[in-house]
Amino acid sequence: MLTTLSYTQRIGLGFLIFLLSGAVYLLTYEWWYLLLPLLYLVVPLALTNLVHTPAKLYLLLWMVLPLSTELNITPALGIDFPDEILMLLLTGMALLLWCHRPYTFPVAVSRHPLFTLILLHVTWIGISTVFAEDKLPAFKFLLAKCWYIFPFAILPSVWLHTPLQITRWAKYVLLSMGAVVAITMIRHGGSGFGFASINKHLFPFFRNHVNYAAMLVCLLPVLWAVWYLWPRYRKGRSWILLALVLTLLALLFAYSRGAWLALLTGGAAVWIIRKKWMAMVAVLLTGAVLVSVVWLVTDQRYFKLAPDHDRTIFHTDFTEHLSATVSGKDVSNAERFYRWVAGAKMFAERPVTGFGPASFYHHYRPYTVKRFETWVSNNPEHSTVHNYYLLTALEQGLPGLLIFCGMILFALMRLQRCYHCLLSVFHRTVALVTAVVLVMILTINASSDMVETDKIGSLFWLCLGMTMVLDNYAEQERSALA
Repeated sequence: MLTTLSYTQRIGLGFLIFLLSGAVYLLTYEWWYLLLPLLYLVVPLALTNLVHTPAKLYLLLWMVLPLSTELNITPALGIDFPDEILMLLLTGMALLLWCHRPYTFPVAVSRHPLFTLILLHVTWIGISTVFAEDKLPAFKFLLAKCWYIFPFAILPSVWLHTPLQITRWAKYVLLSMGAVVAITMIRHGGSGFGFASINKHLFPFFRNHVNYAAMLVCLLPVLWAVWYLWPRYRKGRSWILLALVLTLLALLFAYSRGAWLALLTGGAAVWIIRKKWMAMVAVLLTGAVLVSVVWLVTDQRYFKLAPDHDRTIFHTDFTEHLSATVSGKDVSNAERFYRWVAGAKMFAERPVTGFGPASFYHHYRPYTVKRFETWVSNNPEHSTVHNYYLLTALEQGLPGLLIFCGMILFALMRLQRCYHCLLSVFHRTVALVTAVVLVMILTINASSDMVETDKIGSLFWLCLGMTMVLDNYAEQERSALA
């Protein structure tokens, strides 16, 4: 319809929309009405790219991902804007295309065992949704899972399978994240890089310093790969090295213990993959977790971890914060124990189908133990259990946890194999970086629940998507050699 209007008419219509949205804002004080002129400009452009050049729309999604913000449409309905809108557009486009032309579905995905595991993962979430206490939130969770999987796990086989495409993707996402880091560092520097002030400087891009540091540390291996693969005879390599140093500095001033730990485990993952020890390490970690759980449950030893309610405080000085963490007096860790105990009791009650996706906050109160309570246990931010594996177990049951863990272990094993069998230095580096990022995400989610967030969730599913891309490339190399 807009294309039938003359240039003057389109300008006039845009000006009218601008005036009306401003008037409605002045009457209601609802700031999101001011986004209507932006939508008038962006939506036609997005639809044009959707039809004619969808690959550009895909790159646009990655470019806006670090810049996106949480937008509450109603008290019960929120959306990540504008990245989640682009996810929906790309998912809808892909579904329409593949329903109309099933043969265009990427063969590299359809024939891959990891795709079967992803389908099993989604199917079990659907089964858990059927048995959920609250059907509507569970169904919303299931839908959101689909529009994350399509653009980030399946579409890489269409638009991120050549070195040129991967390089272009890295340029877009790193420059976008670099802009966020620059803005944050300038703001944060104005307050002396204080620990207590970091969160307010991240608005509107990130909810808090934990989310910011998580994406920062996960993109650090990508930046390293750009530096490593950059030809030594070309200019610019020293600038990339400088960007690496500044990113590490930004990570330091993000003050996130989980991200720092993820950086260490990511470094360890490089050594483990090169030694082909991934399976052995996975078995040892699983055994250590099981032994620890059994030991804590026996004779209720976990009560020894109960905090002192009046001595668990939030520190504004990071040195004191670390000291409190070591001594067990940090309120964030104490609150984690409070929720972990509740989550474990919920899992014990419904070990097969769980309470249903997105159900923890609405049902965990009766399962809490007073002895573990802290002064922030009222949970005003409606956050979850702060351990994605426990969250998966209590909401989807033991089968859901086993499917999820099996999926990521399979991906890591395939990435290790790709690293050792691929002949291309470029693809070997991509395989290593993908595995490192996946390990970092798994580490971060041991003390948080970020797989369902737009920033980390996108990278998580991209790691699985790139596993299928790289595996297909390795198969092509083997066929060519044969």
